Amino acid sequence: MALGALPPKPHTVFRAPDGAIVYEEMITRHGFDGEHGYFYHRFPTTASTEVKASKRGFGVAIPDADANHPLRRKLFLSEKLPAEGQALDARTPILTNKDLTIWFTCPVESDDAFFANGDGDELWYVQSGDAVLESVCGRLAVTAGDYVYIPRSLIHRWEIKSPVRALVFEAHGGTHVPKQFRNPVGQLRMDAPYTHRDFKRPEGPIATFDQLPDGPRTLVVKKGGRYSEYELERCPLDVVGWDGCVYPWAFPIRAFQPKIGQIHLPPTIHGTFAGPGFLVCSFVPRTTDFHPQAIPCPYPHSSVDCDEMILYVEGNFTSRKGVGPGAISLHPAGIAHGPHPGAYERSIGTTSTDELAVMIDSYLPLIPATAAKAIEHLPYHESWKTT
Repeated sequence: MALGALPPKPHTVFRAPDGAIVYEEMITRHGFDGEHGYFYHRFPTTASTEVKASKRGFGVAIPDADANHPLRRKLFLSEKLPAEGQALDARTPILTNKDLTIWFTCPVESDDAFFANGDGDELWYVQSGDAVLESVCGRLAVTAGDYVYIPRSLIHRWEIKSPVRALVFEAHGGTHVPKQFRNPVGQLRMDAPYTHRDFKRPEGPIATFDQLPDGPRTLVVKKGGRYSEYELERCPLDVVGWDGCVYPWAFPIRAFQPKIGQIHLPPTIHGTFAGPGFLVCSFVPRTTDFHPQAIPCPYPHSSVDCDEMILYVEGNFTSRKGVGPGAISLHPAGIAHGPHPGAYERSIGTTSTDELAVMIDSYLPLIPATAAKAIEHLPYHESWKTT
């Protein structure tokens, strides 16, 4: 992707109309071997006039050492979380491990400072609300049902248009489109569950040579679970042009194209995004299995190497009872995953499902955070009883 004013080649002299030099900044991934982007600033990369440990930032996930002993299926009710604050500060940690941390956030105010997450890529799923993600890449409009990807350390802030409720994954090793969806040159394959056109990209550039945006001059950076605060000489959004593959995007979940078969296919066919140690899946309204004797409900299974987390968004959840929008289930490896009693039988003969949900499978155990205790629905494990 390319936006705005660019020189013919990187690393060459590039001047503004008034003759002043334009300053190139590179963002590189995986050292210098991965995706990268070139950003052209009207001024030198913004210096800080002050740096200090910050009291800003959202809650760090403190693992509850006893949460999975004894081992139980768990349910967390995100609707119990109040709508308040800014995305920069108001996130409740739910689950964590070495590969990723999962928060839920309900901001109602726009961020009054910029943020850069040095601990990983962020992947949001916006359950409800409308917002704009403002970054050095431009402005990205976001609405309910969108996944939103924010690259590691990208300077950005959220402008809230209507109160947002969202699940947030922090992927410590990065997030990407699964490799099986790409052909040898990186283009999405024709049998991928989405196309390049489905992705929403930033509009910009954020600045021009004759109009530089003003805005906050405070930048909060998260690294190692701790927050540093920088007071900057000027607003950092002075990028007049950029190109490359490091930029935020949004993907509407309903643009996902589900595969179906005569009999029930494994949940990997719902795979949408991935990272080291995890897979994100999208369950969208679809036609169910069409064999005359098919059982459309997911079969009970012991996925002995993966923990499974699901955010229920809307619709009739065929495999579960007693869950509604905003419920977050955790089914740990070691206990059979599967539908509630009766759901398996009731699904026979159905021809479609209207459920909307987001699932993540993790190879490492997902440990509930201590802050999640306040929204846990304790009777959930007992709901599998048949007597």
